[in-house]
Amino acid sequence: MTHPSNVPSIDPAKLDRLAEVAIKIGLRLQPGQDVFLTAPSAALPLVRRIAEHAYKAGAGIVTPILSDEEVTLARYKYGADASFDRAPTWLYEGVAKAFGDNTARLAIVGDNPMLLSNEDPAKVSRASKANSIAYQPALEKIAGFDINWNIIAFPGASWAKQVFPDDEEEVAIARLADAIFAASRADQPDPIAAWEAHNAALHERTRWLNSHRFASLHFTGPGTDLVVGLADGHQWMGGASMAKNGITCNPNIPTEEVFTTPHARRVSGTVASTKPLSYQGTLIDNIAVRFEDGRIVDATASRGAEVLGKVLDTDEGSRRLGEVALVPHSSPISQSGLLFYNTLFDENAACHIALGQCYSKCFVDGATLTPEQIAAQGGNKSFIHIDWMIGSDQIDIDGITPDGGRVPVFRKGEWA
Repeated sequence: MTHPSNVPSIDPAKLDRLAEVAIKIGLRLQPGQDVFLTAPSAALPLVRRIAEHAYKAGAGIVTPILSDEEVTLARYKYGADASFDRAPTWLYEGVAKAFGDNTARLAIVGDNPMLLSNEDPAKVSRASKANSIAYQPALEKIAGFDINWNIIAFPGASWAKQVFPDDEEEVAIARLADAIFAASRADQPDPIAAWEAHNAALHERTRWLNSHRFASLHFTGPGTDLVVGLADGHQWMGGASMAKNGITCNPNIPTEEVFTTPHARRVSGTVASTKPLSYQGTLIDNIAVRFEDGRIVDATASRGAEVLGKVLDTDEGSRRLGEVALVPHSSPISQSGLLFYNTLFDENAACHIALGQCYSKCFVDGATLTPEQIAAQGGNKSFIHIDWMIGSDQIDIDGITPDGGRVPVFRKGEWA
């Protein structure tokens, strides 16, 4: 049985293929495994298709939780001030327990990225921090890659109008849907085979990087002269990889990156963003920061500087790096020329770094390391993990070997 998309500008066949990709490639759901799914209410057509594919794959129970933009805004309009320092701890404790019981995690993004742009930044920051603290027990299961998880996207109307402001709503939705399907390979006759080939190509990149065992990466370009030390025992990852529960999955659909863990105390120099960062309703543009001993000591932005400052002051680890990722300028998402206002897509258009929490899977034998061992090897800990783009067709990257030798990695934004 199939359902109409309920949005006439979205191709129902491609939407169905996207749902299939989410279950068979994103999660690689196993028979008997439960699924915890979150989505904006606008994405209900995709939620229904995902449920079908999940149950066809032998899912135990699929449990969806839907959010709604108007409900979110109601809190900022009418909520008591004290409510912005609270979060549904009971829910996140249950989610953490579900993850502990091997429930797979699937998130659909699609809300208006500028939804909170007109709300009080202090309240947005307080609510975000409360949510991050409450979510920490569940986030640790995700960051530790304990389970198979996946994020995909649905072209919500308000998001589509943000990306294509000059188009009529239905046209904007259709254009964003086509961009999502193309980036997610759901526009291809056999998207599963296309993803298998793409994963193989990303794995070849990670093998090359891991064979060199670089001590650091040196990024140079306009406004950028940055040395990113790499964590001791770091491991490059990309495409599909195995979670601690033994299931090989693709956490992000789409993905064009290979990534690893920087050393939280060995980053120095300056770096400038090459694309705006859309963060909780604020567009933060022209970010420029300076690192000393791994920590950001100076930070400016031409837009959204106040929000950036609040992000950097979240906790002890929020001024240090948890991820460095390499993406060629020729990636399909970069070549689309679109700013998606959504990190899931924008991070796959350019090399990027992430403030905050590191991924334990980006260490050799990471599954066996304790949090204390990860920290000793240079892994960062934080309530946040926020990616921002530093790559372009003007960026060069050298890999620095342990003995100080230099190996070209990127030239003018492309693999060397």
